[in-house]
Amino acid sequence: MSAGGRPAPTRQNLLALERRLRHVGKGTALLRRKREALVAELFRLARPAVSARASIAACSEKAYPSLLAALSLEGAEGLTSVGRPGRDLRVEMRSAQVWGIAVAEIMDRPPIRRTPHARGVPPGAVSGATTEATAAFEELTELLLNAANRETLLGHLGEALARTSRQVNTLERRLQPALNAHLVTIRRTLEEREREDHVRLERRMRQPLGR
Repeated sequence: MSAGGRPAPTRQNLLALERRLRHVGKGTALLRRKREALVAELFRLARPAVSARASIAACSEKAYPSLLAALSLEGAEGLTSVGRPGRDLRVEMRSAQVWGIAVAEIMDRPPIRRTPHARGVPPGAVSGATTEATAAFEELTELLLNAANRETLLGHLGEALARTSRQVNTLERRLQPALNAHLVTIRRTLEEREREDHVRLERRMRQPLGR
């Protein structure tokens, strides 16, 4: 390296720069293909994700007014007593790799929606608003669990796409131009030296022998 961090103008450095540029070009091409694949995968998941989010929003708009109505009729203590004993919902999960990205997936879960009998509430023991709120929140929980894998994957894919785009931009806009600039400088310097050596050699050959 010469002063200022520039490689010294030698043929060895010229060859090393050419090799590095080829490696950077191959790496950039691979990252571009990865970025295209990530974009395609995101678009594939986008439509069902939008549909699922719309369903969740619609269910939330139904569930929370039902809960307020149930609270006004039963009170907080009444709803708490109706909810006893609490449910133990366990899901089976596994770790997976998608496009080289580590993700966690829900593989299996118990059914969320229940009949009034399965809830253990005798008919007429609670208001219709409470029954409606219970069913709405069971539906909402089911929708959220169904969307969890896709939403998690979308988040990881989005982060990977942003990271890959930054890497491509760094290689294309910073590293490659810098390496090309060094390469041009070294070639120009070596060519000037060759011309100077050629001129000196011609002058020596023109000199009379014996001098």
